[in-house]
Amino acid sequence: MVADPATALRFAVLGPVRAWRGEEPLHTGSPQQRALLAALLLRGGHTATAQELVDALWGENPPQQALAALRTYASRLRKALGAEALVSESGGYAIRTGRDAVLDLDEAERLVAGAERAAHAGALGRARELYRDALGRWDGEPLAQVPGPYAETQRVRLEEWRLSVLEQCLDLDLRDGAHTEAVSELTALTAGHPLRERLRELLMVALYRGGRQAEALAVYADTRRLLADELGVDPRAELSDLQQRILRGDDTLAAPAVQSEPPALVRPQQLPATVPDFTGRRSFVADLGGQLGTSAGRVMAVSAVAGIGGVGKTTLAIHVAHAARDNFPDGQLYVDLRGASTAPAEPEAVLGAFLRALGTPDEAVPDGVDERSALYRSLLSGRRVLALLDNARDAAQVRPLLPGTEGCAALVTSRSRMVDLAGAHLVDLDVMSPEEAMTLFTRIVGAERVGAEREAAMDVVAACGFLPLALRIAAARLAARRTWTVSVLARKLADERRRLDELQAGDLAVKATFELGYGQLDPEQARAFRLLGLADGPDLSLAAAAAMLDRDEEAAEDLLESLVDASLLESAAPGRYRFHDLLRLYARACAYRDEQPPTERDAALSRLLDFYLVTAARVHVLDRPGELLVEYLEPTDSRGLEFGDLASATEWLFAESSCFLSCAQQLAGGATLRRAADLLLVTSDLAESGANARQYLLTAEGVRDAAQKAGDPHAEARARLVLTVAHLTSGRFNEADEEARKTLLLGLAADDPISTSYALNDCGIVANYQGRNEDAEEYLSQALRRFRDYANRPSEASALCNLSRAHMSLGRFSEAIDLAEQGVRIYDAMGLTLRLANGLYTLGVALAKSGRTAEGLAKLTQALAVFHESRQPLWEGVTHFRVAEAHLADGRAALAAGHAEQALVLRSIGGEWRRGTVLCVLGRALAELGQRDRARACWQEALIIFEAMGAPETAEVRELLAPPVTV
Repeated sequence: MVADPATALRFAVLGPVRAWRGEEPLHTGSPQQRALLAALLLRGGHTATAQELVDALWGENPPQQALAALRTYASRLRKALGAEALVSESGGYAIRTGRDAVLDLDEAERLVAGAERAAHAGALGRARELYRDALGRWDGEPLAQVPGPYAETQRVRLEEWRLSVLEQCLDLDLRDGAHTEAVSELTALTAGHPLRERLRELLMVALYRGGRQAEALAVYADTRRLLADELGVDPRAELSDLQQRILRGDDTLAAPAVQSEPPALVRPQQLPATVPDFTGRRSFVADLGGQLGTSAGRVMAVSAVAGIGGVGKTTLAIHVAHAARDNFPDGQLYVDLRGASTAPAEPEAVLGAFLRALGTPDEAVPDGVDERSALYRSLLSGRRVLALLDNARDAAQVRPLLPGTEGCAALVTSRSRMVDLAGAHLVDLDVMSPEEAMTLFTRIVGAERVGAEREAAMDVVAACGFLPLALRIAAARLAARRTWTVSVLARKLADERRRLDELQAGDLAVKATFELGYGQLDPEQARAFRLLGLADGPDLSLAAAAAMLDRDEEAAEDLLESLVDASLLESAAPGRYRFHDLLRLYARACAYRDEQPPTERDAALSRLLDFYLVTAARVHVLDRPGELLVEYLEPTDSRGLEFGDLASATEWLFAESSCFLSCAQQLAGGATLRRAADLLLVTSDLAESGANARQYLLTAEGVRDAAQKAGDPHAEARARLVLTVAHLTSGRFNEADEEARKTLLLGLAADDPISTSYALNDCGIVANYQGRNEDAEEYLSQALRRFRDYANRPSEASALCNLSRAHMSLGRFSEAIDLAEQGVRIYDAMGLTLRLANGLYTLGVALAKSGRTAEGLAKLTQALAVFHESRQPLWEGVTHFRVAEAHLADGRAALAAGHAEQALVLRSIGGEWRRGTVLCVLGRALAELGQRDRARACWQEALIIFEAMGAPETAEVRELLAPPVTV
């Protein structure tokens, strides 16, 4: 029978000695009484004699009434726990744990045993979970404040066991590829247990695998010096051997390539469905299949299929990929690189999607193509994965996406022949043979109809130029219209608008087939097809499409689904639609040829821009209630979307970012220029979060240049305003300063209170970063006055917090604290959770720098929790950095090092300048911990960063690296 949780006893010794019945805590008495309870609990249910217990509590010098005292303690415990819990046997006592009484130590031992079994079976992920669960049973020092020699001995034993379990767990972290995350914990542990060589060994491996070889070697140097100074011994052989292996670059030290636990392995299955009526191409299928087969366990195969649009490259590649799936048991990746469009997919964004598909959490996805590509190749090392890279622009777009490891393969399709893709097996795909084309046409239309008009069918196939895409669309039209004969279709292709001539001319060969499908649409469908093709984004949501068509969503969905049925539109996911590249070009041509009145083209795009602007403004209002920016946006006619909560609004912002940024870039001119600038401004949180950072920056630059060309200072000021934010977020302070100054001049010229006040605020922020403290104070004081002039309370709070930082830099900490508190009060009164965290951050820094470290850390910790929950990795990283600074100033170097490592682990701390500042603090903390060589390694890396940027911090780092002056 299972014990009733409401009445079962629970005991804890891995921390303060405590007891509960169900959820009710029990009184365990004086320290001596708890010492007796601990001694009984740690006997594993065995009886302890009275003398053994006296020795346990008092050692060699017990009091005269020790036995009587022991009996009193036992009687009180029995009363508190129940007569059935504490039993008397043969003059001794025992507490039976098990079904009715659970001890946290027993649970921890059971979890560790399970972890060891899981690790032995290769289930590393499960083993790590069990180890962490076991370690979670500790609640501070074991047997805390329990007196007596027995308790002291057991305290040492339990702490030693905890460290041993922790080492096993960290070892599994490294074996399972979690070396980056382990560095922070190992840094703190080595600081707390400096003579524990196994921890130093694990830290060296973790640093080396994270690309920090110099620091790894510095850990060995620090350890060797410490052991010699403290114990007069050399490091153990394992540590010395590890140092040599690091110096050699031993391949066995590389990060593990394979997730060791099969059940936890992420196996993406991204291949689109193959067509059921795939026809012919036997030689190509055999050729490509053979190439992919050679990759299984031996080489990394790359095959590139080239050909004109509509020749069937994607269909062939997907068919071959499905046939080869068994050779790639670890998964198949797929991406449409949109090489034929005006906005091809960026390799950085594709790599981000691939890394997430392979199980990498958002916060572990690094910035930049090179880092993402390196992590991508590391994840695929030792695995057998196929990457289908469809519709590539050129070899440069493809190279970062190649797996680069044995057992993997890449299959690439492109209109261009990739002769510069080293090592690729090139395949030139031509049109179908007449026999293959007729077979495909017959399979779609039906043997009976084709057989009755064989000659007309040959005319159709020839008119289609034997292009698979043209054949499929023409055949689908005929199959859907039972009243047509094949001869009717043949006559249409032969007579209408010189289709035969058009079908024989390169990419234009598809146009006649598209024309055939377009010609069968009713007027409403044709209008939708034309207008939707005008949008530049990768796809369109149903709501966006409805706005563009000026129809309600129900009517729009009927139209879009009918176009999907007609093979003129694709539905990538429920509620999302996209064009094939060639169909988009054709749809645009139709819009310029057929749309009447012509102004409807611009009106449709204007409605799309309005939809994005209104919806984004609603997200902004939910995120920043009381912020008056939305009242100064260009007027619109769209209804936009409504959101029930901030979470769903934020999700829309991130999910649609690529689409609305494409729209802003496309419409950066003429009557839509100002709205495009406003769309960027109202979504500037994207720049701060790092989402689509590259596209955001390029779009903002495009809007700025268009506004400058148009002579529109209002739009140019707002575009430069968002560029300032983008540069600040990435630590490019000189560029940010230039944009902010120009924004200010333009905003004044345009008499725009938004651009002017925000630019003053930004000028002050940049001046703060650049150490121009008096300038910062002047700019921010002006910004504050302007925000107050038009009652922009959230921005007033922002200026107050920024002004607080300026006062900190000037050493006026009392004023800085007062300003930050004013900002916090405004944020708090308005219910601005995320912005309140920004205020708490500033207040925490001000308090810490003024010497009120505990208060400052409390505020920073509050802010840290909000930033983490709100998916703001930049602010989370910066707050970890400030916490590290505070701990370092207060003499807690180990804690400082741990938080500095957390800032580095987040990989989103806002550009190389911020990374350099974190490395400086980490180095200072390590130096105070006696790890001078590793500290110098951090400073050397920071020096490289600052020198490359020409940053003023260069001089400070050089001082840190300078040899100490001897007297």
